[in-house]
Amino acid sequence: MTDIEKVRLLIGDVTPALPALPYYTDAQIQAFLTMASDDIFLASAYALKSWAAAIASTVDSEKIGDYSYSKKTVANKLTVAENYLKMASEVPALGWAEMNFTDIEE
Repeated sequence: MTDIEKVRLLIGDVTPALPALPYYTDAQIQAFLTMASDDIFLASAYALKSWAAAIASTVDSEKIGDYSYSKKTVANKLTVAENYLKMASEVPALGWAEMNFTDIEE
């Protein structure tokens, strides 16, 4: 699974009924990954915050056929984004965070 697919899965940008119509393009998700230095949790948080901002600037709720959303959708996306931000901050930034003494000569 590619990082783009992982981000898409984490943000719920997969629709079994309409797999050809994701919210973000691969290029847009790659842009989030680039901004996040390839951290999938941070990229997912950026994507969700962006998605929530786009929804928040529209009407309070909308229903089209079986699909509907409301401002609660915005709050839910922001909550998940905050969780991913927390997860991203808990991951060691570099490999030096873990000591490896196997190459030390006596």
